[in-house]
Amino acid sequence: MKYAEFFTGQVITAGPYVLTEPELLAFATAWDPQWFHTDPEAAAQGPHGGLIASGWQTCGIAMRLAVDHVLAGSESFASPGLAYVKWTHPVRAGDALSFTATVLDTRRSASKPELGILRWRWQLFNQHQVQVLDLEATSLFKLPV
Repeated sequence: MKYAEFFTGQVITAGPYVLTEPELLAFATAWDPQWFHTDPEAAAQGPHGGLIASGWQTCGIAMRLAVDHVLAGSESFASPGLAYVKWTHPVRAGDALSFTATVLDTRRSASKPELGILRWRWQLFNQHQVQVLDLEATSLFKLPV
């Protein structure tokens, strides 16, 4: 989507993305090798009753859905960061994750008129409509002056 297509209150959906166990294990082994992400036997005895995905992998899935369905072909070029990120429910192998983005605000930078600023809330929900991720992101767009 182009920056001009975003408006306050807009809701954008995408997905689902189904997380496989090999993906969960490969990500965790490489980037978040805690036992509840990498050891099925130990995780089965743990507080979650089985393997759960890394929250960072959950963020990566949200990013993939945002890029594929919203940001690809746009003027987006960077992000200064997140206001917050919350992992509200564990993600497991086999979960089908759907993305919802709500546009909170769009504006042009007062000091740099070539800069469009999009503030939006991203949420991921599993196949049971349980929220598993909640974050607020800011995205920057290069605009004509």
